[in-house]
Amino acid sequence: MGTALVTGASAGLGLEFAWQLATARHDVVLVARDEARLRTLAAQLEAAAGVHAQVLVADLADRSQVDLVAARLADDTRPVGLLVNNAGFGLGEPFVGGDLATQERALDVMVRAVMVLSHAAADAMTARGRGAILNVGSIAALMATSTYSAHKAWVRTFTEGLAVELAGTGVTATVLCPGLTHTEFHERSGQDVHAYPGVAWLDAEDVVARALADVRRGAVISTPSLRYRLASGALRLAPRSTVRALSGLREAIVAPPDER
Repeated sequence: MGTALVTGASAGLGLEFAWQLATARHDVVLVARDEARLRTLAAQLEAAAGVHAQVLVADLADRSQVDLVAARLADDTRPVGLLVNNAGFGLGEPFVGGDLATQERALDVMVRAVMVLSHAAADAMTARGRGAILNVGSIAALMATSTYSAHKAWVRTFTEGLAVELAGTGVTATVLCPGLTHTEFHERSGQDVHAYPGVAWLDAEDVVARALADVRRGAVISTPSLRYRLASGALRLAPRSTVRALSGLREAIVAPPDER
């Protein structure tokens, strides 16, 4: 694919995507807000993998900065063959009584930025007749955990619709739907990570490897691990009343101690 652009590249799954793509000999464009982390990562990737790593500092909640990333995707003199829309965060608060500005920021990062960047990438890639878009969703898309589930449900449905439009163009769209994964994500959102059994957790390395393998074979939905594929099937088949009850139980279990 030549060059891959990864949003949210400074931590979590984005960091793992950057490493696996670089070690597979792809040049990378690293997008995140934390310039210091990005520049350190870029230097490490170039030294370890011998690839070119471009740093693009951007806050994806700011439309003008999203447009800068979109312009990089549209630059045909330095074509991007893989877009990884990974940036996102847990809200760590309920919608009712929560901070509306935080809710809007999450919508901007996990929905609007995904749409804008996918549009730029799809236009550039279809003109060349090749490329791939990988949007990071979540098994939460099948649940009812407030606005986070809503954002990830949008990502899943959007990606499926995009895959339909891209059929026959040489460009693919894949949505990654992981379950609980060992990254900084849960700690940053204030969730009690010890509330879940060890068997529920996935390793970031395995999740990313599975996602990239599914992109290579043109899969539309990538759900890492058999246990989460079974869980996804159960959630799709269960009555929505049951899903809502399970989601409410989950929220009660993982809420930070001072919110219980």
